[in-house]
Amino acid sequence: MKRMKNNQKKHFIFFRVRGLSLLVAILLLFTSCHKTDNFQGYLTTVGSGDNAIRVVVVKGTPYEMGQQLGTLMKGEIGQCLNGFLETALQEAPEGFGNDQLDLVWKINSAHIDQRVLDEMKGMADASGIDLKLIQRAHMVPVVSPYACSGVAVWGQATETGHTYHLRNLDFTMDAHLQDYPLIVIYVPDSGAIHVNVTFAGYIASHTGMNSNHLVFGEKGEAPNSEFPYETNGAHFSFLFRKMMYDDKTLEDVLNTIRNTTLIKRYFLFFSDGNKETQGGAKVLVSAPDSIRYHIWKDNDSSDIVAPNILPDIIYYTMNNPLAFKMLKEGYGKFNEQKMIDLSRAVADEGGNLMDVVYDATTLEMWVAYANGTEEASKQDYVHVSVDQILEQAGLK
Repeated sequence: MKRMKNNQKKHFIFFRVRGLSLLVAILLLFTSCHKTDNFQGYLTTVGSGDNAIRVVVVKGTPYEMGQQLGTLMKGEIGQCLNGFLETALQEAPEGFGNDQLDLVWKINSAHIDQRVLDEMKGMADASGIDLKLIQRAHMVPVVSPYACSGVAVWGQATETGHTYHLRNLDFTMDAHLQDYPLIVIYVPDSGAIHVNVTFAGYIASHTGMNSNHLVFGEKGEAPNSEFPYETNGAHFSFLFRKMMYDDKTLEDVLNTIRNTTLIKRYFLFFSDGNKETQGGAKVLVSAPDSIRYHIWKDNDSSDIVAPNILPDIIYYTMNNPLAFKMLKEGYGKFNEQKMIDLSRAVADEGGNLMDVVYDATTLEMWVAYANGTEEASKQDYVHVSVDQILEQAGLK
């Protein structure tokens, strides 16, 4: 093999170094384009006056999204969660003291998705709020009883063929959570874009929707007589966040339920706005019983509300006779306004904290929070388009 002359060596080495520099530059450019693009979060408001709702868009890793949320909502997070804990302690000192909530966290946190834990840490670091305080606030719903309503309609039951879903959160208004309304849109580096309709600082989910056109809702069913509740299992509010990240169809959601150790008693409502997999399902979680869950889809003669069942509809509300009457009379005509009317009709008098009507097909929502001591059902339902908010944030 012929040896290179010295000048040939120099040219070859220079080419390699220059080529390596070019490669490094390309890699750096590629990496910078595929990180968070220095996105620092986006804060806007929908609605106005007493019906104004903060909307935050966050993007990146779970920790980064928590940092963005903590930075943008720093003041509100501390006020909201401190007030929540103070009210809980006043109402039931034996159940909501720091030691009790810390013990529940120690048991329950083993069942919380790591992405949610990372987000919580990021939010605490950026806001300067004690992580312990945030953890305790998230345990209050885990050990609390509450009511609520859920309905999903789709296909032939609607005038548009879309999937509509209502979720009423009937929970105490004494803690003034309604003073800190917040919708968070997550754009994670990995997993589905998803929306959490919530309160400042509360990153578990009582209801939400993901970009796979899935909607998640709940109705509490755990009686006071079963308190203290078993907490060694997944609470639906944390499980919803995991499913929003990962699940693509209604069957994915139901498989997650089947493969998860759940706690307490709840009705869970899931709906799918995809044309190919459209539908809904209602799950009764009955963790203290030998049969730990029941799953019903539409028009199921074994449904707990049978014989008051209809095709392309699932429901369980605070007033089932009224709900069935309205569903039957409005069959084939449902749209967002008729769902809002139904949400208002079945809301709990004196304890209706938040209401949401979703169009899972178009990724839109109509959201109402209580105002002072006046129920959410008596407020305007504010329209939110996920696609429009993402476009405003420069992410679409």
